[in-house]
Amino acid sequence: MIKENIKVIVSDLDGTLLNSDHRISDYTKQVFKELYQQEYLIIVATGRHHLDAMSIVAALDFPLYLVTSNGARIHAPNKELIFTSNMDSEAVKSVIQMDIPDEYTTVLFKEHVWQTNKHDSKLMEFQAELSYVPELVNYKEMTDFNAIKIFFKHDSHGKLLELRERILEKHPDTFSHAFSLPHCLEFMNKSVDKSVAIGHILEKEGFEFHQAISFGDGYNDEGMLNTTAKGLLMGNAPDSLKNKLAHLDVILKNHEDGVANYLADKILNNVGLVSK
Repeated sequence: MIKENIKVIVSDLDGTLLNSDHRISDYTKQVFKELYQQEYLIIVATGRHHLDAMSIVAALDFPLYLVTSNGARIHAPNKELIFTSNMDSEAVKSVIQMDIPDEYTTVLFKEHVWQTNKHDSKLMEFQAELSYVPELVNYKEMTDFNAIKIFFKHDSHGKLLELRERILEKHPDTFSHAFSLPHCLEFMNKSVDKSVAIGHILEKEGFEFHQAISFGDGYNDEGMLNTTAKGLLMGNAPDSLKNKLAHLDVILKNHEDGVANYLADKILNNVGLVSK
């Protein structure tokens, strides 16, 4: 049985641990509090910026490891920053100056602010509380290109594929990249991946990947889903990802408390926890 081997629980946030309102349900809080009390190591791994993610995971009300910006930052349970990886500023400048049409929402993730070429109401919906503030900028007038991550949004996945090819043609070996959602394309430093950051945490805590279980719904979760002992895909994950990772089990959707229900059943054996 998988329960006997698992000591570490890893979960993505959006589309995974969070429900359709971008919040953690009361039932999920209850399940994870029980896991923490039973001394499982809990890791949340997200593409979100750490200031944004910290305000969300605070609802769990216990200390945990937080991997953010797809692995570019790791914060320890005491909130100490223990790992960081920024992009090369000249490479960022080169991408931003590629004359990218205004139809794309372009965002630079910086340490305390995200700089964007336009206000995007759909992006703002992901922040129930505005803890990581946007700043409207004119990229042509910028001089500081230090960044954690470059983020592009377009309603057309095809348009994002075209942009990805343009960037990779110019910088074939500079960045790692991922689609966190079909309409969201992200570029990070070459070495950045959720699985790499999780590996740092496991080594620090004396665990290995075969002792971890992970949950995700996006292409930026692919590395960790394939590296842990068992990766679980959310029922709301894109069909293209389900087909690519057909060897993984698919569980309930995020708005059905898929993560919590699976953990209560397979790890906690339903110890008095009842879903809504």
